[in-house]
Amino acid sequence: MSTIGKRTRTAREGVDREKLYPLAEAVKMVKDRAKAKFDETVEVAMNLGVDPRHADQTVRGVVNLPNGSGRSVRVAVFARGAKADEAKAAGADVVGAEDLVEKVQGGAIDFDRVVATPDLMPLVGRLGKVLGPRGLMPNPKVGTVTMDITNAVKGAKGGSVEFRAEKAGIVQAGVGKASFPAEKLIENIMAFADAVQKSRPAGAKGHFINRVAISSTMGPGVKVEPGSLFPSAQQAH
Repeated sequence: MSTIGKRTRTAREGVDREKLYPLAEAVKMVKDRAKAKFDETVEVAMNLGVDPRHADQTVRGVVNLPNGSGRSVRVAVFARGAKADEAKAAGADVVGAEDLVEKVQGGAIDFDRVVATPDLMPLVGRLGKVLGPRGLMPNPKVGTVTMDITNAVKGAKGGSVEFRAEKAGIVQAGVGKASFPAEKLIENIMAFADAVQKSRPAGAKGHFINRVAISSTMGPGVKVEPGSLFPSAQQAH
C-alpha cells in the first residue's frame, strides 16, 4: 500500500474533497498550497454533459487567456514565400514547407503548436499520424489553419489555449502559473469557462458544465461551484 508523503498530506489539509468552493476561494487555496520548487501550472478541469463519441456532441475550441498562460511556447509554421516571412516576423520559432515536413517525418518535433496556411494543408496532411496523436495537427476551427499568420503566431505565443473534450466528456487546460496574482488567475479561468460554454454543441442536453475543479501541478484538486464562474448570469443549463 502506497503511503502519502508529508508534503502531500500538508497540502490536502483544509481542503474538503466534497465541498464546492466559490472560484475566488478555490484559487486562493490552490495558490497557498503550491509549494514546489518550480512555478507550478494552475490547471482547470471541467466535466461536461456530453458524449464526444457522438458527432453532434463534440466540444472543441480555443481561448485567448487575457493574462497569458505563463508558458514559453514554441510555434512552428508551415508557409511559403511572403507568408513564411510574415511568420518569422511574428516570432515563429520554426518556419518551412517541404523541408519542415521532412524534419518532422524524421522525428524533429521541437515545437508546441503548429500553424499552417490553407494552401499547405495537403502537405501537412501527410504528417497526420505524427502530429495528430500529439494534438498538434492544424485545424481551421481553432484558428491554426489561416492566412492571418501574424495573429495566429502571436496568439499561440501569447496565451491562446486549445481545448477539446476527451472520451469521458472532460476538458482541461493550464490557465496560468501559481505565481500569478489571484485576480489574474480568476480572469483566465473565467475566460476559459466562457469559451467552453460558448462551444456548447447542439446535441448537448440538460446541464452542460457539471463539475469543475482546479489544482496546481503538485497540489490537490479543489472543487469549484460552477455558478461562480459566471457571476453575471446563472449557470447555463
